[in-house]
Amino acid sequence: MHGDGGRVASLPLEVATSYRARTKGLLGRDELDGAILLSPASGIHTFRMRMAIDVAYLDRRLNVIAVRTMPPGRLGRPRLRARHVLEAEAGAMAAWGVRAGARVTVEVA
Repeated sequence: MHGDGGRVASLPLEVATSYRARTKGLLGRDELDGAILLSPASGIHTFRMRMAIDVAYLDRRLNVIAVRTMPPGRLGRPRLRARHVLEAEAGAMAAWGVRAGARVTVEVA
């Protein structure tokens, strides 16, 4: 994953493309090693979540539109240009350098 300043963070990534997988997302988890990419998605909620999460809204080219931290029990408003949502434990996006304007890349190992 490329963050700001060209920094690269390599991390485990789950990809949720089915309706069922996107609906479940991080529900019922206490932690996450890496991140989960919901695709397609333009908004999320944290109802019934056990932890606060970082959310990065991505456009169709995987450019980061916005990043926010959401505590459990919230409804995130959809972002108009967002086509994908990247979720991780709270604090992870800053550690990885993911912020508005960064570009995310996905590589299959």
